[in-house]
Amino acid sequence: MKMKAVCCWTETIVLILIFKISFNASFQLTERQQVCSLCGGTPLNSTPVGKFCSLSAGRIDGRCCLRNNTRDPEDIIGLDLSNCSLTHIDELHGASTVSVIDLSLNPIVNISDTTFQGFRDLNYMILPQDIVCPGGNTSWEKVEVEEGNRLCEGQKNMCNQTGELSMNCPENSLCAPYGPGFYECSCAENYRGYKCLREGDFPVPQVFGPLAASTVVISFLLWVTQRRKAKYL
Repeated sequence: MKMKAVCCWTETIVLILIFKISFNASFQLTERQQVCSLCGGTPLNSTPVGKFCSLSAGRIDGRCCLRNNTRDPEDIIGLDLSNCSLTHIDELHGASTVSVIDLSLNPIVNISDTTFQGFRDLNYMILPQDIVCPGGNTSWEKVEVEEGNRLCEGQKNMCNQTGELSMNCPENSLCAPYGPGFYECSCAENYRGYKCLREGDFPVPQVFGPLAASTVVISFLLWVTQRRKAKYL
């Protein structure tokens, strides 16, 4: 009876883990599908995204160009939302791996800088002429207006030097790009905690030891409770 209860709890934990993994995968897939279907049609071979996709050996899915390899087959590397009658650009996190975005020929009012926060690989944007490049001109190597479009090319590194200690980050931390005009700080090796002030490895036994013990105790109490109920039935 005791062995059966333990097996049941093990199966429950496994099922929870499988459900969590499946949910995360389906959620990411839904985000990608939403971005790729924001507008009808597909990028033409003659468009900037179409040319980029062809040169990158990608594959077209709706308005997206997906990375065509076995490592990250669902990553969006190109996004063509040109001429889609979009007035606002709100949620594009499903395309955070994109390198090229075309938003030309849209009546866009404005774009928040935070819309492209986390877009580390974004290297080329085509915007309506009146829209400023995300992060401002200082966030790009080259900004120019051409044929009624604003071109933002070469996202700049907002850190002093990627992978090095930076004046922008707290002591004992490293700076890394995090989208146009943004950077993020992560603790250097052997440092952790608030502002990376704690030195040494994360105390796994001290944190997860009590957690594991409490899990075992709760599981045992639940097993005892269920066993008592079974006796009275």
